[in-house]
Amino acid sequence: MKIAVFGAGAIGGYIAFKLWQAGEDVSVVARGDHLAAIRSNGLTLKSDGAIHNAPIRATDKAAELGVQDYVIIALKAYALPAAAAEIALLADRETVLVTVSNGIPYWYFYGMKGSWRDHVVESVDPGGHLWRLLPPRQVVGCIAFHAAEVKKPGFVEHTYGNRFSLGEPDIASCERADALSRILTNAGLKAPVHSNIRDEIWLKLWGNLAFNPMSALTGLTVDRLAFQPDLRAAARIMMTEAATVGQALGAHFGMSIEDRMNLTGSVGPHKTSMLQDLERGRPMEIDALLGSVVELADLTGKPAPLCRAVLAMVRERARQAGCYPE
Repeated sequence: MKIAVFGAGAIGGYIAFKLWQAGEDVSVVARGDHLAAIRSNGLTLKSDGAIHNAPIRATDKAAELGVQDYVIIALKAYALPAAAAEIALLADRETVLVTVSNGIPYWYFYGMKGSWRDHVVESVDPGGHLWRLLPPRQVVGCIAFHAAEVKKPGFVEHTYGNRFSLGEPDIASCERADALSRILTNAGLKAPVHSNIRDEIWLKLWGNLAFNPMSALTGLTVDRLAFQPDLRAAARIMMTEAATVGQALGAHFGMSIEDRMNLTGSVGPHKTSMLQDLERGRPMEIDALLGSVVELADLTGKPAPLCRAVLAMVRERARQAGCYPE
């Protein structure tokens, strides 16, 4: 079984390491100093206080790897459109495309019943570019519930969580998701298969859409945002607006807003990925995490005034830092 991980950062690097450790034929596609470090010294993972190294094959030219059985796409949403054509070089019609995504994925409406069936989410897939190059019929969705960070090139530090929820856009099917679950479980990861992966998408997004932009605007870690009363109240309003949108699309939320905020806050003094990107001058994953929610609010006719206001502010904060296009 040939597996390529496209994007060997905090999520992809962790998954690739665990697959290598389990004896899978895994390669990674990476860039820049991170690629150079992996080529020279292997991929290093720090987890549970232990540090291990894996001499994983790494390249910046996907075509060198040939067609894969699985392509695990672990890129941030803003990077996916530019990489899609290269990712497609790793796939034929039988390849399973595993999208490890934050926010609303480009394939969200694929096969969905009702008037929005096969609708393209423009904030994450302008013009349906991804839909054409990476066909949703080949997708298994994956939602990561873990925290990790690339501390330096070639070095990933994993701090908590190892659950990667799986599901297929076509809820009538789970065969490919079941097969992938067995591979990931054998690698020591939790990989439950869900009959409706969209519920898991909203569960993860529910916290991210509030705490990520709020952290970028305030510079605070998630424990402060979740437990300081005035900030918690603001997050609650954003999450309430988003729940109305999700429910209009048929999503079911498996916990209360209070429990979801407590879950995020329990992580402790952790900087969100959006705050990390802002501090390092990197592009910020704004549109997939909050822009898409506002777009879907417009689609469903649901008001989302605070989400809309925070979106405008965090976009401007990112523009000023050179982390969002003008």
